Amino acid sequence: MAAGDFLRELFGLDGLTAVVIGGTGTLGGSFCDALAGAGAHVLVVGRNDEHGNERVRVIQERGGSAEYFSCDATRRNDLDSLVSHLKTSGRQTNVLVNGAGVNSPTPFLDIGEDEWERILNVNLRGVRLACQVLGKDMLERGTRGSIINVASVSAGPPLSRVFTYSLSKAAVINLTQNLAREWATKGIRVNALSPGFFPAEQNKKVLTPDRIESVMRHTPMARFGTPDELAGAILLLASPKAGSFLTGHNLLVDGGFTAMTI
Repeated sequence: MAAGDFLRELFGLDGLTAVVIGGTGTLGGSFCDALAGAGAHVLVVGRNDEHGNERVRVIQERGGSAEYFSCDATRRNDLDSLVSHLKTSGRQTNVLVNGAGVNSPTPFLDIGEDEWERILNVNLRGVRLACQVLGKDMLERGTRGSIINVASVSAGPPLSRVFTYSLSKAAVINLTQNLAREWATKGIRVNALSPGFFPAEQNKKVLTPDRIESVMRHTPMARFGTPDELAGAILLLASPKAGSFLTGHNLLVDGGFTAMTI
């Protein structure tokens, strides 16, 4: 077998459908690009119509298959509509990526109820609802597939200045492990992907000059990651062949950040 054929067989997603919630964001968009590049039909799911349609346009220009679906993952009715859309179009979810997220640098004693609820609503409740609604559909259809929940290196030990965000991501990893255990014999693998520091819209308020200096000192590679450097990880977790025995795992892509102590 030629090398190219071997890699396509190992990581190819031809004929599969990938739903990327948060696909309108920086990292979510990179997930869409990678999955489409591997042959999947990608549903770019989010609340920013302009960004979503632009992502679809770029994917299609490259020869990939994609469509945009407007959806608020914190609303069960929106997710029900997404499932109905999939059924109407003759598709089913083979890969689900829960990548929507929000952040805030508020010190603990200043965190108010609105901010607390907003971050937990998107980062945790949204993941739980998507796993329930789309996961139920996968189970009822007997779909063998992969769910990838995006966590963070801040899940533990937690980072300073992002208290609620860190807490929400730690909970996402625990939720991931619980689902992996429950659905392992049902053909659905559930894993987490924890990026290190990748500059994006959700963390730009946190990355002050002193914060950047601290991050660089603590990262052996001494640089930020770029979104395309998550492509290999997302394809490994998504692939029914390359990732066939991976479930309940938290894959860190962080330039060595979590390997550093002093």
